[in-house]
Amino acid sequence: MPDFKNVRIKDIAEMAGVSVATVDRVLHKRGKISEKALKKVMDALEKTGYKPNLIASTLGSNKKYKIATLIPNPVLDDYWNQSCSGVFNAQEDWEQYNVHIESFYFNLHERDSFKKVAEQVLNFEPDGILIAPIFHQEANAFFETLDERKIPYVLFNTNIPEAKPLCFIGQDLYQSGRVCAEMLTARIKRPGNVAVLHINEDIQNAVHLSEKERGFRDFFKDNRMDDYNIIRFEFENYSESVFSRELLDVIVQNQLEGIFVSTSKGTHLTASVIDKAGKRDIGLVGYDLLKDNIHYMYERVIDYLINQNPRKQAFLGISYLVNYLLFKKMPPATVLFPLEVVSRENIKSYLNSGLN
Repeated sequence: MPDFKNVRIKDIAEMAGVSVATVDRVLHKRGKISEKALKKVMDALEKTGYKPNLIASTLGSNKKYKIATLIPNPVLDDYWNQSCSGVFNAQEDWEQYNVHIESFYFNLHERDSFKKVAEQVLNFEPDGILIAPIFHQEANAFFETLDERKIPYVLFNTNIPEAKPLCFIGQDLYQSGRVCAEMLTARIKRPGNVAVLHINEDIQNAVHLSEKERGFRDFFKDNRMDDYNIIRFEFENYSESVFSRELLDVIVQNQLEGIFVSTSKGTHLTASVIDKAGKRDIGLVGYDLLKDNIHYMYERVIDYLINQNPRKQAFLGISYLVNYLLFKKMPPATVLFPLEVVSRENIKSYLNSGLN
């Protein structure tokens, strides 16, 4: 049985019980083929999920495709490091098809960095782009240029309403905020002050974070939970030592019962402060299976995490772009990942599954 990742026309012919020439005629839609032979070949193609080793064998061309990724620097945040891992995995799967993937990284704390690196992406002259558009305004200007140049792109993590991508891959962030509110109220069990924390983020220019907060607040409003007081706090460009001091002041002065953190890195930064201050009675809900988040969940500081699966988002984004460029296969307009609630009781199942 052939390795389906590297299946050849010869393998298809053997599986279908026909000649190589017959398979070639089916692939290139030329010559006469009996219905019986056609069915055998199509069944074999479907069974293997066949993609030829050489682009020339399906498109009659040796064209090399260039795909760019425009994402935050993975050195600054482990969430984006997981995204990069997904890109690298996709590169391994597609490099035999003359696909080259070049990664471009911007500083997730600087708007100007996004604009500068976006210009580098354009100079690369890619055939397609995978983008994490965390800066709303700057991303929109970039999308206009891509539309003018007819460069296809896929968005992941953050959906921008004005954009016209081939596809968006991510989660319903508004609904994820609602789920976090539900989990937090189940944890703290009594009304009181609840904080929404945005840490080292430009919230006014970050659609994905605003949507999470909107969903979080609407949960309390729609369920008439008026005895919960929702307070937003923003911590921008603080060093970890200053952040720790400021957050502890917020916790004490507001007598917080629970905290919702809108980002994955912010979740473990918050958990660290709570842990050191001995405030484990405070409920804490946040995002993603980062190494530090996993640690604080095992230590009973973090109660629940929403798994956004950045690795799989990026991997799927590259795969959709390649299939569109090579095989003219249009991806679905929107791919929403499930809102996976991770707790201490099920975290091992996620870590051991190999699916994250």
